Amino acid sequence: MSEPLIRAEGVTKVFRQGELEVHALRGVDLTVGVGEFSALAGPSGCGKTTLLNLIGALDEPSGGVLSVAGQDVTQLARGDAADFRLDHVGFVFQAYNLVPVLTAYENAEFTLLLRGASREERRTVVEPLLERVGLGGLFERKPHELSGGQQQRVAVVRALATSPSIVLADEPTANLDSTASAGLLDLMLELNQELGTTFLFATHDELVLERAKRVVRMLDGRVDEDIWD
Repeated sequence: MSEPLIRAEGVTKVFRQGELEVHALRGVDLTVGVGEFSALAGPSGCGKTTLLNLIGALDEPSGGVLSVAGQDVTQLARGDAADFRLDHVGFVFQAYNLVPVLTAYENAEFTLLLRGASREERRTVVEPLLERVGLGGLFERKPHELSGGQQQRVAVVRALATSPSIVLADEPTANLDSTASAGLLDLMLELNQELGTTFLFATHDELVLERAKRVVRMLDGRVDEDIWD
């Protein structure tokens, strides 16, 4: 049996606000395999975004074991965590997080630029992906010239451009209407199936949960239910 892409054992996260301690995660056990299209679900404050941030090495757990793509992310120094994210993780956020002064193409190639890829290498990867997500004629548009759904498609291309081990999507449909949400999610599912890229969502959106092959429901910082389609 192959090693899971994500392995969490007894993961905890405590936020301290003065003398107050907030226990966001309380001993989470979870494994995620390569190629999954899965979602973390649950009410606000249940810990799903916190767990996603730990998996993406955006934050450090307070305790437990957490490995991602064979790397113990609990032991990464800040610079090493940045390199790990660049090499292994693609992010799609609720607010798109595109650079306003860059074109759609420049935003899509940004992570490849950070990795030192040549202009030709970037073009070879980014142009087909932008075409694939329906943005073929919009390379030179700035974010403000794109719809919300189009901006989020640029963000998906940026996330996929480095061929990451996993794409982490935190409420990616929250700012989209139902039509744009459905189109984006269908596209992400197609890319998951075509490229074999693992997707893990944190979401409230029933449109996401309907498409996910696995839904991990969280409550009060713990895994409450693990449902496979």
